[in-house]
Amino acid sequence: MNAHTSLAHLLATQRETPQAMLDALKSRFGTQCSTAMAVREQHGRDESSFEAPPPSAVIFAESTQDVADAVKIADQFGVPVIPFGVGSSLEGHLLAVQGGISIDTGRMNKVLSINAEDLTVTVQPGVNRVQLNEEIKSTGLFFPIDPGAVASIGGMTATRASGTNAVRYGTMRENVLALEVVTANGQVIRTGTRAKKSSAGYDLTRLMVGSEGTLGVITEITLRIYPLPEAISAAICSFPSIEAAVRTTIQVIQMGIPIARVELIDVNTVRMVNTYAKLNLREEPMLLMEFHGSPSGVKEQAETVQEIASEFGGNAFEWAVTPEERTRLWAARHNSYFAAIQSKPGCRAISTDTCVPISRLADCLLDSVAEADASGLPYFLVGHVGDGNFHFGYLLDPSIPREREVAEELNNKLVSRALRLGGTCTGEHGVGLHKMDFLVTEAGDGAVEMMRTIKRALDPKNIMNPGKIFAI
Repeated sequence: MNAHTSLAHLLATQRETPQAMLDALKSRFGTQCSTAMAVREQHGRDESSFEAPPPSAVIFAESTQDVADAVKIADQFGVPVIPFGVGSSLEGHLLAVQGGISIDTGRMNKVLSINAEDLTVTVQPGVNRVQLNEEIKSTGLFFPIDPGAVASIGGMTATRASGTNAVRYGTMRENVLALEVVTANGQVIRTGTRAKKSSAGYDLTRLMVGSEGTLGVITEITLRIYPLPEAISAAICSFPSIEAAVRTTIQVIQMGIPIARVELIDVNTVRMVNTYAKLNLREEPMLLMEFHGSPSGVKEQAETVQEIASEFGGNAFEWAVTPEERTRLWAARHNSYFAAIQSKPGCRAISTDTCVPISRLADCLLDSVAEADASGLPYFLVGHVGDGNFHFGYLLDPSIPREREVAEELNNKLVSRALRLGGTCTGEHGVGLHKMDFLVTEAGDGAVEMMRTIKRALDPKNIMNPGKIFAI
């Protein structure tokens, strides 16, 4: 069963939102509740290529109590609830495939406490990562998780996001210490503490991180934060081939060099970014790297990496030390998705990601590139290759069914290859709608059934973002 067969099946199970429920929401929330079609449509789509009817209403929550009250009303009527951050997810997470209401947490955007001495911060889910770093920079600390998009912390927690800094600082899994969550019956619970570790009971924090809104609505997050590095240096390096860039990355990681970021951009993406951002990057496969530490440590790391790169034909090293120079270099990476979309007017992207053990990165990536090239379908390729994670975006005309079929075939081959090589079907995008069948292949029927058992126990009416991760 492919993703679109799954979507059609889920849409056939749409639940009606009773007028009595809409009346109850409007009575409780007033202008914080909208049934306007434009608002509903905005909250009924993400950056995926899937299409589904919009939610029946949107609640603009301003507090944990708002979220709890909205969920209680939904529970009373057995109507689905879909949490909404900023809409930047890529796998159909936000779609109201079984109907229901969207709870927008964007107005819950306060940094609640900064505990600089303990290297922790507590925020509401609507805070985005850029805002967070702006508010804590005076303390000399920063939050390193950077998925590229200006994503909300709540959404990043729900999808277990990672991004460009994960090779050194880990993912949201390692950096979320505690949560406040509204459960399926409207109860508010807390998981974890500000302590760095605990052996107390089941690890409910890790259960909620990556649950994609299927077990509860996250209303508060306590995070690890880190001292700003004494020195930061960034560089780009061009290579004669993708293989040369990947082999360089593998050797850097296997030698234990504590590089903070190492990102791959293929030549297609470089061309798209040059056009989009009016840059003059060398149109060859490229690594973007960043080094954190003391001035002497950064210098030593950079020199070692440059030596390794030269062994594989790496050239045209360009260094950036000032924040402005680093921003210019990283703009190439962060603009890649939008550059790709604009390179083919009217297109949609089927964006996918996998992650494999670093030793199998070249095998997985090179075969997948060959298949994409042979297909004739335009694509872009970027990757957090320092931890074996990479992304293809296949660009298709939504009015040509065959292009969608080709893109899905390429995606199926890519993910199947990653699984054969000991990898995962998604390194950071999450399962959503698109990877549901692959989750069964990866985890096995028994493990997925255990997930269903947890879901049924915590959400017996199946109202929390139903139809995502696995079918009930």
